[in-house]
Amino acid sequence: MKNKSTLNFDNSFSSNRRLKSLIFLILCIFIGVYPHFLSKRPPVLIIYGTSLVVLIYGIWVLSKNMKTFNNNVYDNKEFSKKVPTLDILVAARDEQNVIARLVERLFNLDYPSEKLKIHIIDDGSVDDTPIILKKLSQKYKTLNIISRSQNAGGGKSGALNHALKFISGEWVFILDADAQLKNDTLRRVLNFAQKGSWSAVQLRKSVLNVSKNFLTTCQGIEMAMDAYFQIGRLYSAGISELRGNGQLVRKEILLNCGSFNENTVTDDLDLSVRLLLSQSKIGIFWDPPVMEEAVEDISALFRQRQRWAEGGLQRFFDYGKNLIFSKLTLIQKFDLTYFFILQYALPIITLVDLIVCLLFFKSPIYWPVSLTAFTLSATASWFGCHKKHEGPALPKNLIRIILYLIYLSHWFIVIPLVTLKMSILPKKIIWKKTIHVG
Repeated sequence: MKNKSTLNFDNSFSSNRRLKSLIFLILCIFIGVYPHFLSKRPPVLIIYGTSLVVLIYGIWVLSKNMKTFNNNVYDNKEFSKKVPTLDILVAARDEQNVIARLVERLFNLDYPSEKLKIHIIDDGSVDDTPIILKKLSQKYKTLNIISRSQNAGGGKSGALNHALKFISGEWVFILDADAQLKNDTLRRVLNFAQKGSWSAVQLRKSVLNVSKNFLTTCQGIEMAMDAYFQIGRLYSAGISELRGNGQLVRKEILLNCGSFNENTVTDDLDLSVRLLLSQSKIGIFWDPPVMEEAVEDISALFRQRQRWAEGGLQRFFDYGKNLIFSKLTLIQKFDLTYFFILQYALPIITLVDLIVCLLFFKSPIYWPVSLTAFTLSATASWFGCHKKHEGPALPKNLIRIILYLIYLSHWFIVIPLVTLKMSILPKKIIWKKTIHVG
C-alpha cells in the first residue's frame, strides 16, 4: 500500500545502520576507557556536573506528573454528541492460546456497533489460530478476518499495512493478541483523544500476570515507571512514544506519515519518531490501561529486550539527521539527547568502565551518573506504583523497588550486546515473536 509520506524509509534509508552502530560503539568504548589512562586526574568536575544536569532535568520531568493525572476525565454527554468511527487491528500469528479470549472481549466493549469494526489479521499462523478464528466468525458475524501467507514478509508492520487496505474509520486502534481492556476503555480513550486534539494516544500498559513471579512483578513496575516518565516528558518537552499494544492513531495522520515501517523490528518506536517530526502529538492515557501478559522466564525476557533495544537504536540511526536538522524546539532536542544517552550510551560506557576497573584495579569513574540514573528510575517507579490506577495491583514497598533496580540492570548487558551485534553483523530484520500462554 503506497501512501504519501513525509519521510522515506526504504532499504537504502537504513543501509548505514551497521556503520553508525559501529561508530557509536567505538565512541562509547573510548569515553569509558580514556579517563582511566589520563596523566592528570580524571575529569571529576565534568562527571559530577553531568550527574547534576541529569538529576535536575530528571526531577523536572517527573514533577510534571503532579499536575497532569486528572486530564482524562470522561464526559459521556459531550462524547455522545460526536462518536468517531473506529477500526481495531490485531496482528495475530500463532495465538491459539489467547485469540478467542481477545475477540470475545472486543465484542463486549461498550461502543456503538455501527461505529466500530474489528479486524483480526491471521499472519500466516501454523497452529490452531485459523480454526479458532473461523469458529469465532460464525459466532460474531461482523468479525473481519484478514489472512496473509506465512512468507508474506514485513512482520507485524507488514500485517498492519496489509490491513489498512480494508479500514474506513477515523481512528485506528492497534492491539496485541494478549490485550485485555475494560469495557468502557474505547469511550474514555477516544474522549481523551478528542478533548486533547491528539494525533495519537498511547494507553498505559499494565501486566496481567504481575504476581506470577519475580520477573513479571518487575515488568509490572517497569511499565508503571515508563508511563510515569512518558507523561513527564510529554508535559515538559512535548516528547512521548507509542508502545505497540494499546496505541490509537488518527488514520489520516498515520497514512500521511507513511503507515508502518516494515524495515524495523519495533514499528511503534519508528512511528513515534515520524509523528514527532511531522509535529503530531502523542497523548499518554493513564487509566484505564491496556493489560497484557509479561514474559515469565529469563530467556524470553532477553529475546524481547534485545528486539526492543535494536529497534530503539535503529530509529536514532535512521532518523538522526532528520532529528538534528528538524524544526524541533531546543527542549525537544535536549530531551531526545538526554534520554538517548541514558538509555543507550550510558549502559555501554558503564560496562566498559567496570571492565577496565576489574582488569587494571582502578576505581570506577562514571558511577555518579549511573547512580543518578538509577535514583531517578527508583523515584519514577515508586510514584508510578503508588499512583491511583485501575489496573492490576502493583508492589508498593521499598524492598520490592530496590530488588526491581537490580532487575533493571539487565539493560546494562542487553544494550552493549545488541550494539555489538548491530556493529559486526549484516543488517537482517528478524521479528522475534513473544509467546503468549493465556
